[in-house]
Amino acid sequence: MFNWAKQTLANVVGTEEPIYGPSAIRSVAEDAKTTPYTELKRDDLKWEVKDSTSVETQSFYFMSESGHIGLAQVIYSNVAGIRTTVQFNSKIIYPDGSKPHLWCSTPLNEHSFSDDKLNFHAKDCSVELSDDGNTYTIKSMTDQRCIVNLKVTKAAPGFVAGKDGKTLYGTDLSNPWGTMRHAFWPRCVAEGSMMTKDGPVDFKGQALFIHALQGMKPHHAAAKWNFVDFQGPTYSAILMQYTTPPSYGTSVISVGGIAKDGEIIVAGTDCDAAHLKTQPDSDNEWPEPKEVKFTWTGKTKDGKAVEAAIEGPFEKRIDRVDVMAEVPAFVKKIVAGAAGTKPYIYQFAPTDFTLKLKIGDETITEKGKLFSEATFISGTETAAAHS
Repeated sequence: MFNWAKQTLANVVGTEEPIYGPSAIRSVAEDAKTTPYTELKRDDLKWEVKDSTSVETQSFYFMSESGHIGLAQVIYSNVAGIRTTVQFNSKIIYPDGSKPHLWCSTPLNEHSFSDDKLNFHAKDCSVELSDDGNTYTIKSMTDQRCIVNLKVTKAAPGFVAGKDGKTLYGTDLSNPWGTMRHAFWPRCVAEGSMMTKDGPVDFKGQALFIHALQGMKPHHAAAKWNFVDFQGPTYSAILMQYTTPPSYGTSVISVGGIAKDGEIIVAGTDCDAAHLKTQPDSDNEWPEPKEVKFTWTGKTKDGKAVEAAIEGPFEKRIDRVDVMAEVPAFVKKIVAGAAGTKPYIYQFAPTDFTLKLKIGDETITEKGKLFSEATFISGTETAAAHS
């Protein structure tokens, strides 16, 4: 019976893949050797809406002047072209843990995309891009606990790493069976609110927008992730790094950049996330980061060398998300056995981190707000290991 259950579930989530090796992945870093990054145009923000297995998201991260951190996100998932699900997620993290964070996740009905694939609509939910391509409006009444009415306007150019932002997967890379792409608006101005039962939470402040496509089973594309969003008075620094499963050579792919109003300072794939100290999570043995260092290197458009770093302790996490929390325990065990997946997201928002930035001969230090995630999906990593 359990063998049958394992096989049935594996048909959906996928078992571990054969070891194809690093030759079966072409990192966006290859493109970035000649084209470090490409600035986004309006048409580069189209939803791909693939008809094969994929997960596509538009995510907005907010850092309000009031100290609240927020998330608004649409997730479009396709399983083998058989079943499509669409979800709207929102989250409010209160300053200094003054209240428990508010998390809402709601399946969407009657979803559709505009003819140009730039706008998303569903019953009681919409994410629309302005005609000039500079502003997103996010509205949701899907959960009365958190009614969303937000506007995000880019303050610096958007970008993808390389020419198109894509990392390719497959044994024939001229006809890849999978893709990964991240497009960023690294520095944005936000306005609007999330209405809760206790009243509105004002999200006037700064924001980050990410449009991501995982054009294959997510746990086949990546085994772990690191993400950082730093927003300072003058500079923003963002980084997204993932490590593939052994099937693709345990390859590390990093994309990120640093921007200020009206300008990208540096962007591309020369960035890194390191866990300097970790501690085993007693519930699942994942190595929760306790001290981290994020780095960026590259050159400005006029050829000045850039070096940047953010380093410090993660003294206290703000949340640990069990991605499969709503899955029955026996099913969770089957998934872990069949596909090696036990996904957890560790979230942090330290208050005293500083960006140290060197542009040519100029040295800059700036304190700002930071939000970071460390995600573990599959593998046998121990707490002694570094990301």
